[in-house]
Amino acid sequence: MIYHVVPLAEWEADPGRPYAPASLAEDGFVHCSPDEATTLAVVDAFYRGAPRPLVALLVDEDRLTARCVREPADPAPPPGVAEGTLFPHVLGPLDRATVRRVLEVRWDDEGRAAGLS
Repeated sequence: MIYHVVPLAEWEADPGRPYAPASLAEDGFVHCSPDEATTLAVVDAFYRGAPRPLVALLVDEDRLTARCVREPADPAPPPGVAEGTLFPHVLGPLDRATVRRVLEVRWDDEGRAAGLS
Protein backbone atom coordinates (compact mmCIF):
# COMPACT_ATOMS: atom_id res chain seq x y z
CA MET A 1 0.00 0.00 0.00
CA ILE A 2 1.00 3.58 -0.65
CA TYR A 3 -0.50 6.67 0.96
CA HIS A 4 -1.93 9.86 -0.51
CA VAL A 5 -3.06 12.80 1.67
CA VAL A 6 -6.09 14.87 0.71
CA PRO A 7 -8.81 16.95 2.41
CA LEU A 8 -11.88 14.73 2.73
CA ALA A 9 -14.09 17.22 0.83
CA GLU A 10 -11.73 17.08 -2.16
CA TRP A 11 -11.71 13.26 -2.15
CA GLU A 12 -15.53 13.16 -2.00
CA ALA A 13 -16.08 15.95 -4.58
CA ASP A 14 -16.61 13.78 -7.68
CA PRO A 15 -17.03 10.13 -6.64
CA GLY A 16 -18.05 8.96 -10.12
CA ARG A 17 -14.70 9.84 -11.68
CA PRO A 18 -11.08 8.81 -11.10
CA TYR A 19 -9.37 11.02 -8.55
CA ALA A 20 -7.02 13.56 -10.14
CA PRO A 21 -5.61 16.14 -7.69
CA ALA A 22 -4.16 19.45 -8.84
CA SER A 23 -0.64 18.01 -8.52
CA LEU A 24 -1.34 15.71 -11.46
CA ALA A 25 -1.76 18.71 -13.78
CA GLU A 26 0.90 20.84 -12.05
CA ASP A 27 3.65 18.27 -11.42
CA GLY A 28 2.65 15.43 -13.76
CA PHE A 29 1.96 12.94 -10.96
CA VAL A 30 -0.01 12.20 -7.80
CA HIS A 31 2.23 12.62 -4.74
CA CYS A 32 2.24 9.58 -2.45
CA SER A 33 4.22 8.32 0.53
CA PRO A 34 5.60 4.84 1.12
CA ASP A 35 4.37 4.29 4.70
CA GLU A 36 2.42 5.79 7.60
CA ALA A 37 5.40 7.40 9.36
CA THR A 38 6.49 9.18 6.18
CA THR A 39 2.88 10.24 5.53
CA LEU A 40 2.66 11.85 8.97
CA ALA A 41 5.94 13.70 8.40
CA VAL A 42 4.60 14.96 5.05
CA VAL A 43 1.39 16.12 6.75
CA ASP A 44 3.40 18.04 9.36
CA ALA A 45 5.57 19.66 6.71
CA PHE A 46 2.96 20.54 4.09
CA TYR A 47 -0.64 20.04 5.30
CA ARG A 48 -0.97 21.60 8.74
CA GLY A 49 -3.08 24.42 7.30
CA ALA A 50 -5.08 22.24 4.91
CA PRO A 51 -8.85 22.02 5.25
CA ARG A 52 -9.96 19.39 7.72
CA PRO A 53 -10.83 16.64 8.05
CA LEU A 54 -7.67 15.53 6.31
CA VAL A 55 -7.47 11.90 5.21
CA ALA A 56 -4.89 9.47 3.93
CA LEU A 57 -5.96 7.22 1.09
CA LEU A 58 -4.40 3.76 1.28
CA VAL A 59 -3.84 2.87 -2.34
CA ASP A 60 -3.23 -0.68 -3.55
CA GLU A 61 -0.24 -0.12 -5.78
CA ASP A 62 -0.77 -3.48 -7.50
CA ARG A 63 -4.18 -2.36 -8.78
CA LEU A 64 -3.10 0.97 -10.26
CA THR A 65 -3.74 1.42 -13.97
CA ALA A 66 -1.33 4.37 -14.11
CA ARG A 67 2.40 3.78 -13.83
CA CYS A 68 3.97 4.39 -10.42
CA VAL A 69 7.62 5.37 -10.04
CA ARG A 70 9.59 5.84 -6.84
CA GLU A 71 11.73 8.94 -6.69
CA PRO A 72 13.70 10.84 -4.05
CA ALA A 73 12.22 13.99 -2.55
CA ASP A 74 13.12 17.13 -4.44
CA PRO A 75 14.85 19.17 -3.10
CA ALA A 76 15.00 17.24 0.22
CA PRO A 77 12.76 15.01 2.31
CA PRO A 78 10.63 16.71 4.97
CA PRO A 79 11.89 16.77 8.57
CA GLY A 80 11.68 13.33 10.14
CA VAL A 81 12.11 11.45 6.86
CA ALA A 82 15.42 9.75 6.16
CA GLU A 83 17.58 10.96 3.30
CA GLY A 84 17.24 8.52 0.41
CA THR A 85 13.57 7.72 1.08
CA LEU A 86 11.83 7.13 -2.22
CA PHE A 87 8.37 8.58 -2.73
CA PRO A 88 5.80 6.86 -4.97
CA HIS A 89 4.61 9.13 -7.78
CA VAL A 90 1.55 7.92 -9.69
CA LEU A 91 1.71 9.15 -13.29
CA GLY A 92 -2.03 9.37 -13.82
CA PRO A 93 -5.35 9.59 -11.97
CA LEU A 94 -6.18 7.17 -9.17
CA ASP A 95 -8.95 4.77 -10.02
CA ARG A 96 -11.17 4.85 -6.95
CA ALA A 97 -11.23 1.04 -6.82
CA THR A 98 -7.51 1.11 -5.95
CA VAL A 99 -8.26 2.88 -2.65
CA ARG A 100 -8.57 0.18 0.00
CA ARG A 101 -9.10 2.42 3.03
CA VAL A 102 -9.60 6.06 3.90
CA LEU A 103 -8.05 6.98 7.25
CA GLU A 104 -8.47 10.30 9.02
CA VAL A 105 -5.40 12.18 10.25
CA ARG A 106 -5.44 12.56 14.05
CA TRP A 107 -3.83 15.67 15.52
CA ASP A 108 -2.13 16.21 18.88
CA ASP A 109 -2.65 19.21 21.16
CA GLU A 110 0.16 21.10 19.42
CA GLY A 111 -1.37 20.69 15.95
CA ARG A 112 1.00 17.96 14.75
CA ALA A 113 -0.12 14.86 12.90
CA ALA A 114 -0.27 12.11 15.55
CA GLY A 115 -1.62 9.12 13.64
CA LEU A 116 -4.17 7.72 11.23
CA SER A 117 -7.47 6.09 12.18
